[in-house]
Amino acid sequence: MPSFDVVSEIDQHELSNAIDQSTRELSTRFDFKGTKARIERQDNTINLIAEAEFQTRQILDILQGKLTNRGIDIDCLEIGDAASNVSETRLPITVREGVDKELARKMIKLIKDSKLKVQAQVQQDQVRVTGKNRNDLQSVIAMLKESNLDFPLQFKNFRD
Repeated sequence: MPSFDVVSEIDQHELSNAIDQSTRELSTRFDFKGTKARIERQDNTINLIAEAEFQTRQILDILQGKLTNRGIDIDCLEIGDAASNVSETRLPITVREGVDKELARKMIKLIKDSKLKVQAQVQQDQVRVTGKNRNDLQSVIAMLKESNLDFPLQFKNFRD
């Protein structure tokens, strides 16, 4: 029976390359000379640190540009609120990965509402869609691409 998986994955190597490129650009830009602006990463959390909030927004623009150039969808970034103290401002960014339960429920509801002869089920952090007809599965892929779920989705393991 044909099937495919709907996942949301980020290439961690490309993410670290984009952060390294952004850090390199920070060290060469004139408007950041003499400042302590930097980017820190712990697992799926990125902290942009600068002296003022507008500088953290500039660093965010640089980072988003590098991520886009590397093929990472910036919809996976969840930007927090900037926190300031006397000497620095921190802007936390969470990199979302995997299909959470709420998003999986939305996708399954969309698939069931489409009246196609396919079944969808949640498996850990992905959704598996199976059906008898390959054309129905391709219709589901097209429908999920068109729907605005505000989350980057990839379609993997398409099997006949």
